[in-house]
This record gives sequence, C-alpha cells and structure tokens, in this order.
Amino acid sequence: MELTLQPVLEAVPHQVTDLESLRHEYVSLIEQKNALEMRVLKSEERRRALMHILNDLNTVNRKLADQRKAMIHILADYEHDRSHLASQTERLDNSRRALLHILQDSHQSNLRLENSRKAMIHIMSDLKETTEEVQQREQELREKQEQLVQAGKLATLGELTTGVAHELNNPLNNIGLFIGNAIDLIELGMTDPNPERILQELHNAMHQVHKATEIISHLRTFGRATSVSREPVGISQVIRRALSLVQEQLRLRQIEVKLLIPEEEVFVMGNAIQLEQVFINLLTNARDAMVHSTRKIIAIECTKQGNIVDIHFSDTGAGIPVGLEQRIFDPFFTTKEVGAGTGLGLSITYGIIKEHQGAIVVENCSDEGALFLIQLPLEHDEM
Repeated sequence: MELTLQPVLEAVPHQVTDLESLRHEYVSLIEQKNALEMRVLKSEERRRALMHILNDLNTVNRKLADQRKAMIHILADYEHDRSHLASQTERLDNSRRALLHILQDSHQSNLRLENSRKAMIHIMSDLKETTEEVQQREQELREKQEQLVQAGKLATLGELTTGVAHELNNPLNNIGLFIGNAIDLIELGMTDPNPERILQELHNAMHQVHKATEIISHLRTFGRATSVSREPVGISQVIRRALSLVQEQLRLRQIEVKLLIPEEEVFVMGNAIQLEQVFINLLTNARDAMVHSTRKIIAIECTKQGNIVDIHFSDTGAGIPVGLEQRIFDPFFTTKEVGAGTGLGLSITYGIIKEHQGAIVVENCSDEGALFLIQLPLEHDEM
C-alpha cells in the first residue's frame, strides 16, 4: 500500500521550516507508515482469518442446517412415536379397564357359579331324597299291586269253587265206579278170575286219580303268590289252562267256546300264572255278560303281526255301555249289580298286561257283545 507525502505536507504548519523538524517529522511519519502497514497486514491477516472463520461458519451453518433437518426428522419421528405410544397407552388403558371389567364379571360369575353349585347340591340332595322316596313308593305300589293281584286270584278261585268241586267230583265218582267194577269182578270171578279186565279197571281208576291230582295241583299253582320272574310262555297253553278251570261253569251255562289258535305255539316273555289270570278274568267277565243272551258264544283268536301277537277275545253278551269303555279298567268299577262283582278283574287284567309291555283295548262289536284286543310282544327268538 503506497503513501503520498502531499497530505502530510499540507498538514504541517507553514511556520515549520526547519529541516531537523522535518526529519523528525519524516521519521515519525515513516514510523507511522510502518505502523499503518503493520496494522494493514494484521488487518489483512484478520480478514483472511475472518474469511476462514466465515467459511468455517458457513460450513458449520450448513452442518447445523443438516443437523436441524435431521433434528426435524428426528422430532417428527419422535412425535410420530409419541403419538403411537400415546395411542398404545390409550389402548392399553382401555384394555386394562376392559380387563378389570372382565375380572369383575368373572368374579361375579364365580360367585353366581358358587351359588349355583350350592343350589345344585341342594337340588341333587332333594332329588336323591325324592328318588329314594319314589323308589320306596314304587316298591310299596308293586307290593300293593301284587297283593291286589293275589286278592283277585283268591276272589276268582272263590267264584270257581262250584265248577272246581264238580271237576273233582267227576274223577272221584269215576274212581269209585272203576274200583267197584274191579271188586265186583274179583268177587264174581273168584273161581275163574279175569286179571286183564281187573287191571284195566284199576288203570282207569289211576287215570282218574291223576286227573284229580292235576286239577288240585293246578289250583294250588294258580292260588299261590307268584314271583315277578319272566320266562317264555306259550299263549295257547295258557289259554287252555284257563279254560280248564272255568269250562264246567261255561258248560253248565250252555256257553260255547270257539278257539282259533295257530297250530304252532306262539311264545311271549311273561309270567304264565299272571297271564292265566288275565284270561280267567276275561272268561268270567264274558260269562256274566251273557246271562240274558239267547246266543252264548265266546270266541278267542290268536294271530301274529310282525313282532306282536294279537289276541281277540269276544262274546255275545250285552256289550259295554256307551262312554264306559275306559272306565271299566278302573279299580273297583263295575257295571254289575251290587254284590255281584268286586270291580277288580279288569283292573288287574289291565295292570298285568301293562307289566308285560303290552296293551289292551275294548270296543263293542258291530252286532252284539264286546271285543277285547290284547297285544303282547313276542319272545325275542321269534322276532
């Protein structure tokens, strides 16, 4: 940088003319110039340093700008994460509240379940007691039913006394006749005995003894209390045994019996004595219903329908009064005159058929009399 002396000379007062003074002034100016140059150099260095600082500041500013942008992205991500975290916190808080409600409901449910369990225990206890009481009542009812059936059998035997006595009287008279013939043959043929004739008369007498014994045995079997055991029973055999007890009464009243029974025996699972009592009750009931009938016929027909046996039992009596078709099976209900019946026969019959898993219905015939239809399941082997 060049410095001119013109400004300096103009500044010097005109009174200073002394060279020495000028020299001093010159030296002073030189020193000032050097000082100024040094200051200029230092200023230039400071400028360069300032430029470097400005460049560094610019670089720093760019870095700061980049960092600011990065910080903005970081803040945006942070805000997004904060919002997401806040949303998750809210959901967690809602879930916590819901879980609390669920736990409360679960607790209430557990309390209700506990109360229900206690109530169920009481119900089961009451049910057990009720079941035991029902079983006891059923046992008592079965015992009463058995007693009623036994009473009905005894009543039936009482009604059959006359016929049974006549049934026994015939073989006894025959025994006396055959024994008398044998005695006569022995007495008359002492010189010329005829052993073949005498043996024949004695055999005939023994046959009548067996017949009387069979009747008594049948009465004893029918009259005793029977167990509730079940076994294969032939229907034809039961019907014929029932007829053997009442046939004399039917004969004396001129009642004809028509049997339409298959040649091949039909078996059901049941109790022979109880089923025999059913047919005896129906036979005596038909006997009494035909007291005033001019045509006296009892028809018994047995047919198989699939796994069921149908037994049709009809008579030519007065029939069932209208409206009483179901009441006739009620205990102690009877359409007979006072003292002429106990009202137990058809009730016992109905109960026995039901115990055998069967059914019994009654209806009036189209022309005259009543028709009883009994249905019983066949033995499993016949199905």
